[in-house]
Amino acid sequence: MLKLKSIYRFIFIVAILLLQACTTAHYKEEIEEPLAAQLTRTTSSHNDLVNLPTPSGKIPVSVYGFRDQTGQYKQQTGVSSFSTAVTQGATSILLQALKDSKWFTPMEREGLQNLLTERKIIRATLKNDSSPQNDIPPLKFSNILLEGGITGYDSNIQTGGLGAKYFGIGMDTKYRVDQVTVHLRAIDILSGEILSTVSATKSVLSREVHAGVFRFVSFKRLFESEGGVTTNEPVVLCVTGAIEKAVSALVIEGILNNHWSTSNPAFNQHKSVLSYLAQKKDRQLTFNEMTKLNELSDDDHN
Repeated sequence: MLKLKSIYRFIFIVAILLLQACTTAHYKEEIEEPLAAQLTRTTSSHNDLVNLPTPSGKIPVSVYGFRDQTGQYKQQTGVSSFSTAVTQGATSILLQALKDSKWFTPMEREGLQNLLTERKIIRATLKNDSSPQNDIPPLKFSNILLEGGITGYDSNIQTGGLGAKYFGIGMDTKYRVDQVTVHLRAIDILSGEILSTVSATKSVLSREVHAGVFRFVSFKRLFESEGGVTTNEPVVLCVTGAIEKAVSALVIEGILNNHWSTSNPAFNQHKSVLSYLAQKKDRQLTFNEMTKLNELSDDDHN
């Protein structure tokens, strides 16, 4: 009996050490010495964006706004929240993606009023100077107008977890998946025709790991300890990934539909084009399968 108690005590000590390691060791440096500011890390879609086929020439584009159209707020249990579920700076993210693609030359339109005000100040300063060298050149115009926005944020599209306990010692994990959707379309400014429209989605993963010990070590003596870690994928990075994917798709759709051209004559064999066509084919197959299932369901009801 004494030997068995010693084994139990040894197990409890090991459990305590493991819990302390899980909850403190990983974050010790961040707590004692906060991390310095750093550049925003790139997403998985960024590699496809910067490796698109080479364009014949850059296309001037204008973006007046690419905003949150979901109207959703962050979910917080028991309290009201006025924080939106997604970033309100999607226009800046889109402009960065357009520049990184090397296909477009974005023109400043979101802050156009500020730009025009500065130009008025310059004209007023140079008003008394009649030298033609001091004339302000006109603003450049765009050939393409980009419109769209963040059109969806679906919460809890998938949830789950797993856990186990033995003799009061246990561990469990939970996860939740949300999804953000963006739509982007290209419009010919001269005719008003919508040239291409694309959409992209990105999952937002949240995960929690929890471990604990709950056991009577002796009569009237209860030992209890617990710890856990929660990780949430940054929503702004997920929005960035979805926007970068949409820009890549827009470029490839424009090439395939002859709206703009590439300097690579064998663009059909380009890795990014083949990857896009494969994803598009898989999506179409899934859509056809869902249509057939709906038709069968309607037949059963009839």
